[in-house]
Amino acid sequence: MGIYLDYNASAPIDEAVLDTMIDVYRNHIGNADSRTHDYGDQARGIVENARKQVASLLGVSAGEVFFTSGATESNNIAIQGLEAYAVRSGKKHIITSSIEHKAVLETVKAMVTKGFEIDIVDPEQSGQLDPDKILSRVREDTLLVSLMHVNNETGIIQPIEKIGHFLREKNVLFHIDATQSCGKLVDELRNTPYDMLSFSAHKLRGPQGVGVLVLRKKKYKLPPVKAIMYGGQQERGIRPGTIPVALVAGCGKSCELAESTYADNRIKTQAVRDCIIGLLKESGIKYSFNGALEYCISNTLNLCLEGVSSEALMISTKNYCGISNGSACTSKNYAPSYVLTAMGLSPERIENSVRISWGPDTDINLLKTDFRKLIDIAKMLAQ
Repeated sequence: MGIYLDYNASAPIDEAVLDTMIDVYRNHIGNADSRTHDYGDQARGIVENARKQVASLLGVSAGEVFFTSGATESNNIAIQGLEAYAVRSGKKHIITSSIEHKAVLETVKAMVTKGFEIDIVDPEQSGQLDPDKILSRVREDTLLVSLMHVNNETGIIQPIEKIGHFLREKNVLFHIDATQSCGKLVDELRNTPYDMLSFSAHKLRGPQGVGVLVLRKKKYKLPPVKAIMYGGQQERGIRPGTIPVALVAGCGKSCELAESTYADNRIKTQAVRDCIIGLLKESGIKYSFNGALEYCISNTLNLCLEGVSSEALMISTKNYCGISNGSACTSKNYAPSYVLTAMGLSPERIENSVRISWGPDTDINLLKTDFRKLIDIAKMLAQ
C-alpha cells in the first residue's frame, strides 16, 4: 500500500486514543444522560472530562464545548441555527468565501431559499483571502462571516485573527471552520476572537464520527444558535441524540495529546515538507506549488507536476503513495477543483495537480523510498 499521504482526508488514529476508546467500550456501558444509576454517572463523567480536554486545547471554557458527529454537522448548526435570530434581528446577510468546504458553501447557498443574502469572496492567486475584501462587504444587516482557518486542499492559512478583531468591533458573528488547523495552529486559534468554531476529531488523529462546535460566550451568553434537529435535550439542547461516549472520549484524548505535542509536531511536519521539496528539487521534474508557501501550513502541499495528469498519477502510484487531488468529500467528482479554479488557475494546471498531506508520525525514510517511486512514474507519464 505504500506511504499514506492523505492526512487532510483522515489522519490515522493514535494508539493512545484507540486504547482510551476500547476501555470505554469494554468497561463503561452507560448512557451519559441516564440519571438513575452509576453506569450513567460514569459515562457522564467521561464525557465531561473529554469536554475539559477539548476546552483546554482551545483555551475556552468547558461550558462552551458541544459534541457533534463532526465538522459538517457543526457547520450546519452554526449557520442554520441562527435563522430564528436573523428573523428577529433583521440581519440576514452572510459573508463567506468560494474556497470553503462544501459543508459551509452548500449550507449558506441553501439559506438563500430562506430569504438570506450571501456574499461569496474569491481568494487571491496565493490562495489566501484578502481580509479587506471580506471586511469591505460587512453591512449593517450582516449576521455572520463564516471562514475556514486552513484550506483543506491547498493548506493555505487564512488571516482569521485580523478579521476576527474587526468583526468583534462591528458586532458581527464570526464562525471558523478549524477542521484542518485544530491541534496544529493552537496559539493562533487561542488568540483569535470568534463566536463559533467547528472541527472533526479524525483530522487530529482522533476517531471518525465525532466533532465539536464551540460557542463562545459574550457577556455570559452563548451565541443565539438553536438546534436544527429535534429529538432530545442532549448537549444542552444544541444537538439532540445519544452521546457516543467512546467517540467523545477519543476526541478528548486526541485533543489532550495535541495540546502536549503541537509544538514538536510542527517541527516534525516541517521536516517532512522539507524532505518532499528536496526530493522534487533533486529529481529534475518540472513542478510548482498551488498557493504561496509562506502562507502554507507545515503538513500540506498542493503540487502541480507539469504534463502529468493527476488521475493517471494517482492510479499509477496507488501501491506506493496514498495521495489525492482534492477534498475527500468531492474526490469522486472529476470536475476541476473548485478551490483551485477560484484561485484563477488554468484548467490544465488544475488537471496536473495533487494534494499531499502528512503527519508528525510520517516515516521520512519510507517517504524517501516511496515518493521517489512516485516521481519516477510521474516522469514517465510526462513523456
